[in-house]
Amino acid sequence: EDREENLRRIGEVAALFADSGVIAITSFISPYTRSRNAAREIHDRAGMPFFEVYAEVPLEVAEARDPKGLYKKARAGELKGFTGIDDPYEAPENADLVLPTHQLSVEESVNKTI
Repeated sequence: EDREENLRRIGEVAALFADSGVIAITSFISPYTRSRNAAREIHDRAGMPFFEVYAEVPLEVAEARDPKGLYKKARAGELKGFTGIDDPYEAPENADLVLPTHQLSVEESVNKTI
């Protein structure tokens, strides 16, 4: 519930920026389709564009990249509700842009985004 509320707030703040003519690029884990749809709806109601980017990475690559060892802790049961381990991740089905970050460099991902 806290995550859902945080994502709703991010959508609202991004819409405020868009309303003032500023492009807001936000980055966060949004594991549920309903959260992403809610953010899109906030923008749609205000008549503002919404552009969903999916930074796609296989779970095993995300685990290998994990500098804090959070995936290891989640697998050991020390962290509950961890996305991709004991909490589901619903991959976007209709993202406006998909960035396979396991195949692209950071620079390539940025260039595709802008």
